[in-house]
Amino acid sequence: MSNCKNGSEIMKRNIVEKKVRWSYVVAIILILLVTTVRARGNEPELSETDARMKIYEEFAYASGIPWYEIAAIDQYERNIATFRDEPEKSLSYDYISIKFPSVIWSGAASPISYEKNSNKIGLFGGIGRDGDGDGIADVNNAQDVMYTMVEYLRAYPTFEQAVTAYYQNEHAVRIILGIARLFEHFGTIELGARSFPVSTWHNYSYTNGYGAARGWGGRRSHEGIDIFASYGTPVTSTAYGIVEIMGWNKYGGYRIGIRDIYNTYQYYAHLQGFADGIEEGSIVEPGQVIGSVGSTGYGPVGTSGKFDPHLHFGLYKFDGRREWAFNPYPHLQKWEK
Repeated sequence: MSNCKNGSEIMKRNIVEKKVRWSYVVAIILILLVTTVRARGNEPELSETDARMKIYEEFAYASGIPWYEIAAIDQYERNIATFRDEPEKSLSYDYISIKFPSVIWSGAASPISYEKNSNKIGLFGGIGRDGDGDGIADVNNAQDVMYTMVEYLRAYPTFEQAVTAYYQNEHAVRIILGIARLFEHFGTIELGARSFPVSTWHNYSYTNGYGAARGWGGRRSHEGIDIFASYGTPVTSTAYGIVEIMGWNKYGGYRIGIRDIYNTYQYYAHLQGFADGIEEGSIVEPGQVIGSVGSTGYGPVGTSGKFDPHLHFGLYKFDGRREWAFNPYPHLQKWEK
């Protein structure tokens, strides 16, 4: 009797789960129909930012996943798009950037790179899904791709657990969680504004010294640009971002590292001190004061005065596998205007 009762409960639960799933599918299809009708009307064409936000909000409404979490994954995927391997690198959509590797979409054992048959995908352990109700799980269909990712997120208790399981890269997970936090905090994905890292109301100077040799602490190259200014000159955040690290470093002295929504890490070193209220985890904006110019570093905590006061400013990019430095000089010239 107990086994029958358990079996009955399982059947009821399966029926409920199927109803919930089909309610979700129907919601997605209705959204597609409404979108199509609107597109045929006389409404002005949306900007790329607005079109992306519309997609995130519609899938959030249908699935219950917060829009900023969906947007964070898409933004991260956009950031690493040019560093991907084939065949996913060749995938292209109008507005979204999520690109599933074939082994994830079709399953590692699938004989077909990007399978379209949902039953076969499931047989080989893939996650590709049909999101627009046409009976095909097409990796070239943006709706199928978005539906697949959202369904994947829904399968885990928390966003962090889902992202950890999917990317299996601690650095990537931290960046995606940070992007989601920034999107939620500011209520938009339009966070591309920039600011020069030193107050332009003060005297300063800089040249393109990127890559120059450095000798203290061992032979190395200069991974940044030195902006010379007087002691105490305000140092400001160049972007919307989150403070990843701050404190003492024997090379950089008092330094701050800030990560923006583009996987870019801004490094500010040799500071005289930090602005009040700034700590690891703080959200900052372009132009916000984070510290002041100093001459700290090249020794134990508190070492100062071994060189003229200046801000060492560095930029680093995480490409999905590793993080590497690139020359800030052309960017500083642009932000200075």
